[in-house]
Amino acid sequence: MKRLWPVVYQINAFEEGYRSLSEEGLQAKTAEFRARFEKGETLDALLPEAFAAVKNACRRFTEAKRQVSIRGHVLTWEMTPFDVQLIGGIVLHSGRIAEMATGEGKTLVATLPAYLNALTGKGVHVVTVNDYLAARDSEWMGEVYRYLGLTVGCLQHAQSPSERRAQYAADITYGVNSEFGFDYLRDNGMATRREEQVQRGHAFAVVDEVDSILIDEARTPLIISGPATVSNTASYEQYKGPVARLIQEQGVECARLAEEAHKALASGTGDKAEIGRLLFKIKTGMPGNKQLHKLIEDPDIRRMMDDAELALYQDTRRIDLYALKEELLFSIEAKNNEADLSERGRTYLSPNDPQYFVPPDLLTRFHEIDTDAALTPEQKDQGRRAEQLRYEETSERIHNISQLLRAFCIYEKDVHYVVQENKVVIVDEHTGRLMPGRRWADGLHQAVEAKEGVQLERETQTLATITIQNYFRLYEKLAGMTGTAETEANEFHDIYRLDVIVIPTNRPNLRKDFDDTIYKTRRAKYQALITEIKRLHATGQPVLVGTISVESSELVSRMLKRENIPHNVLNAKFHQQEAEIVARAGQRGGVTISTNMAGRGTDIKLAPGVSELGGLCVIGTERNEARRIDRQLRGRCARQGDPGVSRFYISFEDDLMRNFGDSRRISSLMTKLGMKDDEELQHPWLNRAVETAQKRVEERNYLIRKHTLQYDDVMNLQREVIYDYRNNILTTEDPRDEVFQVIDEVVRDETNSLNGSHGAEAELAGFVNWVNTAFPIALRREEIDFNQASGQIADAVLNRVREAYALKVKFEEAEAVKSIERYISLSAIDRLWQEHLYAMDGLRTSIQLRQYGQKDPLIEYKKDAFVMFEELMGRIKREIVYNLFRSASSLTAFERFLAALPQRLVKDQNPLAGADPLPASEAAPYPEAETDPAPKKVEEQMVLPIKRNGPKLGRNDPCPVDPTKKFKNCCGARGEKCCIKI
Repeated sequence: MKRLWPVVYQINAFEEGYRSLSEEGLQAKTAEFRARFEKGETLDALLPEAFAAVKNACRRFTEAKRQVSIRGHVLTWEMTPFDVQLIGGIVLHSGRIAEMATGEGKTLVATLPAYLNALTGKGVHVVTVNDYLAARDSEWMGEVYRYLGLTVGCLQHAQSPSERRAQYAADITYGVNSEFGFDYLRDNGMATRREEQVQRGHAFAVVDEVDSILIDEARTPLIISGPATVSNTASYEQYKGPVARLIQEQGVECARLAEEAHKALASGTGDKAEIGRLLFKIKTGMPGNKQLHKLIEDPDIRRMMDDAELALYQDTRRIDLYALKEELLFSIEAKNNEADLSERGRTYLSPNDPQYFVPPDLLTRFHEIDTDAALTPEQKDQGRRAEQLRYEETSERIHNISQLLRAFCIYEKDVHYVVQENKVVIVDEHTGRLMPGRRWADGLHQAVEAKEGVQLERETQTLATITIQNYFRLYEKLAGMTGTAETEANEFHDIYRLDVIVIPTNRPNLRKDFDDTIYKTRRAKYQALITEIKRLHATGQPVLVGTISVESSELVSRMLKRENIPHNVLNAKFHQQEAEIVARAGQRGGVTISTNMAGRGTDIKLAPGVSELGGLCVIGTERNEARRIDRQLRGRCARQGDPGVSRFYISFEDDLMRNFGDSRRISSLMTKLGMKDDEELQHPWLNRAVETAQKRVEERNYLIRKHTLQYDDVMNLQREVIYDYRNNILTTEDPRDEVFQVIDEVVRDETNSLNGSHGAEAELAGFVNWVNTAFPIALRREEIDFNQASGQIADAVLNRVREAYALKVKFEEAEAVKSIERYISLSAIDRLWQEHLYAMDGLRTSIQLRQYGQKDPLIEYKKDAFVMFEELMGRIKREIVYNLFRSASSLTAFERFLAALPQRLVKDQNPLAGADPLPASEAAPYPEAETDPAPKKVEEQMVLPIKRNGPKLGRNDPCPVDPTKKFKNCCGARGEKCCIKI
């Protein structure tokens, strides 16, 4: 900070000098700065003058009371950057995170580095958390940019590619993080023409609410998906009824267990360990059981359950834990969002078929089929296919029922999702906003749709994907701003190499943060909360109530309606009125309920007379998983020196405390204090206990994000190779060079493999057959001198291929040929890359099992991913080679090309099945370019296609009968595509 203050004085000195300039003189500064930059002056050297130009423009707007239209509302400009805002701008320009308290004017701060970096002409991206803020800020701050001669763009969800390209062409572009990420994926993974690409590089980005975007949203990668080729949505409808009955049956059973526990507790003679086991069993079977929650309000009873849980999770008692889960129909892990069907549950769903949920052991079954001498080869093949089909059907059945259990027992309506217009729309767990267009993967979304009885959409498959972390690491320079980043400083540094600088406030912070008010039960907490809101409303002091879910916001709303207290609700269902509702929260007597204040982006200004009442009162209904979000909620009051107070109301039944709190110590404290239901506790120690629980969640979430990133780093290297290769093909003026480079590599790989068996006739015949299969050049064994070096053999083959291709393109238009060459390369890359993504998903899911073999799953994943990627590149090249001569711009051109190819008479047998090749003199020569390409009338004998009964094998694959041999040295040498010995 000491190093930055002298720069601030410099900026202010320049700004004073600019006051004497005319409007045209100030606006001419932009062209001057650009010219100086092009001559070699650095942005750091230009910074004081450029920042001064922005500050002076804002001063002129303020003095002129300039009217600005923002989203249909006309506002008077009243902002000139303070010194601390200039410091924030310098920090952003240096590629760091500026932590600035709410109300300190972060939106205006972004204009300073954005203007300076836009002088390079490379484009600046300002990243926001939603479409509304992107549009608002581009109109509001755009007034400054346009005044100074810069262009401003804004990305919105439903824009066309041409509109998006125009927005990116602007000097400064505002948009949501997901829009930037999806455009990158579409540009590099889906565009088929250069004109379809919209982005123009990643030079500099300023991320607003940087913690929300780079931390909270980084757990979920950005995925572009399309309809899966195979989608079995009917099975979710089929199993919905049985699963619902299963859940109902378990609910009845858990109610009976709760009654047993209640009777044992009432009698006072029950064994504590047994009662604790009963309670834990209910928690495992139905965590939301109301009778259980009522029982564990008593600290002693809660301790019994906790003791039983701790005992069963010890390594020596794991067998008992599994036995307890098997006593239930299914078990639920609330922490990990998992649901598992037990053996008893499987029997309940399928009483007549004990094997209904048991996939066959394929290795054993295949061995039994192969060694059964009574079966013919065709019967064996049919048997293997039947077993494979049964395995796939059973696996899918298990998966679908597991997803339905999760949908019914873990995912709650109005908490995790809402139903709108007969569609399930996901609610962002961190911001409380709807995420239209997003779908849960792996069939979970279809399961939730089946649960809600809405129309089931097809399952999807991944077409392109990237994590938030790896997308933002593409930028040459990245900066961010937020009110709360310090608690995550280590993660920002480790993953993004971003340092956090805390900027002092312009005026002292007068907010009073009271200790948390803690209750035993959720019911008592809400009653006390409503009483406090009623008291504050009567005094006229405005109240902002922060909740963590749509459900709890509507619960508070219903309770306030019963008390006849007028209020506004801001949650995922009413997000369209977001800015208006937030802006009105500071009115006298106003009560506002909001799901999550993170990144709302709108200041709450106090109405006249509210400061004397104590300012805005912020009340949290429970603690969030992250301390940052609680701080953001507190930060909504006491902006720019305003007074304000904040307090959180929590109970020991809140999810955070149940799942991550130190319940044993808290229960002990409650017992010592003899605490009653409606009594409240306030103590700094309790605040520390809550913060400890939050730290545990933050650490767990950081590990999840780090784990996601470690695996995506492997994919990122592959993605960069594929996208670079794809962009080369997309942008090259002559795609033929790229195609023939691939042909050259593939042919040389094949000729190099000949060295191992130099002179072996079977090997050479197999090579000739491969060449003729890949290219229509009618190569004969005697036309190549196989005694020469492999490079010379490859050159001879490549010359023939080029001649054949030159003949092919003579019948087509030059531009059409370019399009075809580009298309066959892109289609091969895209199709096989999508298959590769699916395979990598499967690998990542299964690789965790290698932990049981004392192996590090990440290292194993890297090894297997490398092998799979090498195979992918080989398959892409082979597909390009295979399709080159099998594509044409029109049927007529293709027929003319076929007619011009060398003709060969076919007599008694198929030459590929072992016939001697025709002598060179009997082959029709290549026609000259001027010859008429009409078909020659040659009498030919029709040859029916040969059907194969086994899987197709590559030339270098091991022989199924003798794995020590390569396939090209056995049946492959005869021109077969599969092993005829089996």
